[in-house]
Amino acid sequence: MTATLDPFAAAPALMKKWMAVSTDIAASLEPSLVELVKIRSSQINACANCINMHTAEARAKGETESRIYLLSAWREAPCYSERERAALAWTEALTTFATGHPQETARRDLQAAFTEEEQVKLTLMINVINGWNRLAVGFGLWIETPASRA
Repeated sequence: MTATLDPFAAAPALMKKWMAVSTDIAASLEPSLVELVKIRSSQINACANCINMHTAEARAKGETESRIYLLSAWREAPCYSERERAALAWTEALTTFATGHPQETARRDLQAAFTEEEQVKLTLMINVINGWNRLAVGFGLWIETPASRA
């Protein structure tokens, strides 16, 4: 894939701010949860760049191959905690809400597993990764990881 536009070159000041906000929001929750959310949102949005990048980052942070592979079927896989399940359901609800999926069950699970502050942090994280997915897919971005070079 060849980038059709490099947003970092086209709007460096704004992209620097976007990157800083993205980093700050990601740092506000536990790293393993953040990576699961990033991967799941990227799967839904068919963002190959972000799937590639965040699976590599998840592995580097100690995530298992099995949990990465099972993420697209997380509801049927027993390896995710209730907190992770609530985060993944909320990720799917917010990422797909335009298709008419109800959010009530996801919201109840979210409220049971996360404080109000954490709910805001997670919702911001989901918005951030959805934004990155749209930048990457929209402009054909690809960031090489060591695994993708092999």
